[in-house]
Amino acid sequence: MFHYQFENNKVYHEYVKALGVDVSSILKLTEIPFLPIRFFKSHKVVCGDGDSFDVVFKSSTTTGAIPSQHFVKDIELYKKSFRKGVADFYGDVRQYYILALLPSYLEKGDSSLVYMVNDLIKDSHHSGSGFYMHNYLELADKIKENEASGQKTFLIGVTYALLKLAEEYPIELKNTIVMETGGMKGRREELTRLEVHEILTNAFKTDLIHSEYGMTELLSQAYSKGKGIFECVPWMKVLIRDVYDPFNIVESRKWKVESWKGAINIIDLANIHSCSFIATDDLGVLYQNNDFEVVGRLDSSDLRGCNIMASEL
Repeated sequence: MFHYQFENNKVYHEYVKALGVDVSSILKLTEIPFLPIRFFKSHKVVCGDGDSFDVVFKSSTTTGAIPSQHFVKDIELYKKSFRKGVADFYGDVRQYYILALLPSYLEKGDSSLVYMVNDLIKDSHHSGSGFYMHNYLELADKIKENEASGQKTFLIGVTYALLKLAEEYPIELKNTIVMETGGMKGRREELTRLEVHEILTNAFKTDLIHSEYGMTELLSQAYSKGKGIFECVPWMKVLIRDVYDPFNIVESRKWKVESWKGAINIIDLANIHSCSFIATDDLGVLYQNNDFEVVGRLDSSDLRGCNIMASEL
């Protein structure tokens, strides 16, 4: 994948060459250059012909910020990735009602998350599955109805909207998986994931809140079944780089500790036609079993997701 993208992705090729890297000398994953994620804001990161795309996904942004754009040449790759990912973690989607509380994403209209959830709603084959904008009462009634009948339900929502639902319509959940994603989007005061999960578990009388870790620049997701500990799908891998030396990637086989904290690099093999080697602006903790946590953002990074930008340099 590295050699294919080096030869066929103009942006990635120029970046690697600018670093002065001898491509023929690269023998292991930790030696592969990772493209800074901000290139998706300023360049068209694609392999080969850059004119024909199935869809262009755009990130959500704060006012005045430049969105990332992912030019997707083969939407079937994305479908295959998220369908298999959800099936591996949660089983057949047809056993669930899929209820989506993603108002800010729906308002945008070009979100990869909305595309994924819309596809899952169709695959669930339940007429009651669907999106809920700001109609919290109707959503709460549907959840109560499903709980009363014992129907398995999957509620995925942007964090600020789930907090509003929890405050206005607390419901004891026994058959519903609650998955938060996407953060506050400038709608509420920023909270840590631990604080968010404490509020939601208390309101919904459930032990665990699930989370999804994905982004516009990726075609794969990691999932957490509780406590903010994420596990990647098999074709996705998280590595940790030194915050002060971005080309120094920690090699897990050399660890003498149980975990390592630093900036998150991601290998996403579903990104065949863009770039599979992404240096994100997220800070994380990687454990020796390859599970990870997201604990913050690098200084001077754009505001995104659950974590607020630190003071500008």
